[in-house]
Amino acid sequence: MIRVMLVDDHTMVRKALAHLIGSEQGIAVTSEADSGEAALALLKTESVDVVLCDIHMPGMGGLEAIRRIQARYPEIGLIAVTAEADAALARSVLEAGVHGYVTKDAPPQELITAIENASHKIRFISSRIAQEIALQSMRKTSDPFETLSGREQQVLMMILEGKSNQFISDALCVSPKTVSTYKVRLQEKLGVNNDIELLRLAVKSGRVVINE
Repeated sequence: MIRVMLVDDHTMVRKALAHLIGSEQGIAVTSEADSGEAALALLKTESVDVVLCDIHMPGMGGLEAIRRIQARYPEIGLIAVTAEADAALARSVLEAGVHGYVTKDAPPQELITAIENASHKIRFISSRIAQEIALQSMRKTSDPFETLSGREQQVLMMILEGKSNQFISDALCVSPKTVSTYKVRLQEKLGVNNDIELLRLAVKSGRVVINE
């Protein structure tokens, strides 16, 4: 029996995934967590074979949770789940050591295959993500900022201007939680860990000029 832990901050998503996975023989969802922090706490007392982790979550975020699980529990198979087929994010996630990367709109069989493969440490990438990675390679862009969406570009500029989360929230008419999610996505796509590293990358790429 393959024991699976689901990590997603949306209860309905976890329940839907648990129902889908539970209908497959030989696989069972044995634990659930609503954050990366909760998942790491559960893993101290519970044994699982595969962790299925959403990438975009408040707090620690899915990518950082994956990195920590990989470092502390190398025997566990890791699958990243995302609503977006983003090539730049996919590269960061794959570099973090996941064994599977699946979009939430992928056919159910892709998810099952990813779980079975991850339990044996065999890599599986959703067909939609694999296609996006191939397309990005054909575009051959060397500027990581070009991979950002229009809204992510807006958030980026305000971060670089030193605006607070509340200011960005009010300016874009979104919740502070959504702003935090955008910031996590920016860091994941650009391979940085905080606003300082983000600024350094922007300076290095010429997006920001510092007058001495």
